[in-house]
Amino acid sequence: MNAECLDIEWARVAPDTVVVATSERVWVYRPSSTDISNFFTQPMSGAGSVATTQKLLDTSIVLAKRAVSSSSRPPALSPTLWVWNLAGQYHLTHCGPQLFEEARERFAAAGRKSLTQWAAHKAIEENGHDRLALLDIQSLGYDAEAVVEALAPPSAKALVDYFTRSVQTTDPIGCVGYAYTMERLALAVGEKHIQAVEAILPPGTRATRCLRVHSSVGSSEVEHVQETIELVAGLSPQERTNVAIACYETALLDFSSSQKDYPSEEELKQILRPLALKGY
Repeated sequence: MNAECLDIEWARVAPDTVVVATSERVWVYRPSSTDISNFFTQPMSGAGSVATTQKLLDTSIVLAKRAVSSSSRPPALSPTLWVWNLAGQYHLTHCGPQLFEEARERFAAAGRKSLTQWAAHKAIEENGHDRLALLDIQSLGYDAEAVVEALAPPSAKALVDYFTRSVQTTDPIGCVGYAYTMERLALAVGEKHIQAVEAILPPGTRATRCLRVHSSVGSSEVEHVQETIELVAGLSPQERTNVAIACYETALLDFSSSQKDYPSEEELKQILRPLALKGY
């Protein structure tokens, strides 16, 4: 099989998992420990396309979700737990501009023009999103700066740590997969989910601004996903492989951590009580 003549991409995202994508379909190949001669156990070759690259990355994310086998579910949402969630949104968005700028510098130093432009654009796009989370927390009646100082959800910390490592390693290409995964997952958040959150909040509260921006309701996320797909489709086979692996690892981390590490309602109330603003 000659990949140069085919519209096909593949990536080994885990030791036993190879994602194979064409413009028409996608499937998973499970190599055995002795299966070293199969075409799909070899490094990807050939050019990418928007259609095949999107299938490659999206399927990597889906497979990560399937790999997380857990019967545990997040506790029922409450206004107090939403503050915890907003603190996580703050930490995830706060690090973005600085890390994307660092990625831009590293890509520029290596002469990787398209990636340099992408990272520079991302640094600008993400600027100020942490402020939305602070405004949401304040709307719920708390000193927002004090809240994000006191609350650092482990799930958000794990993702920030992964993002940081992906930027600060020898080749920061993994940050492209991280960014794509977080934005692609945000598109699963629709108006129905946002309204469900707003329904449990006090009347008149505006505490879903950050969520709306990072959802399918916010048109920018759709554009960001498409821009990143177009960028990745034009990268080298090894770069596309590394992005797919980062998508899988980011999603695996997100789906694993999103089902645990929640404090109890009483624990949260004890932490937040002294952080309430006067008049609330």
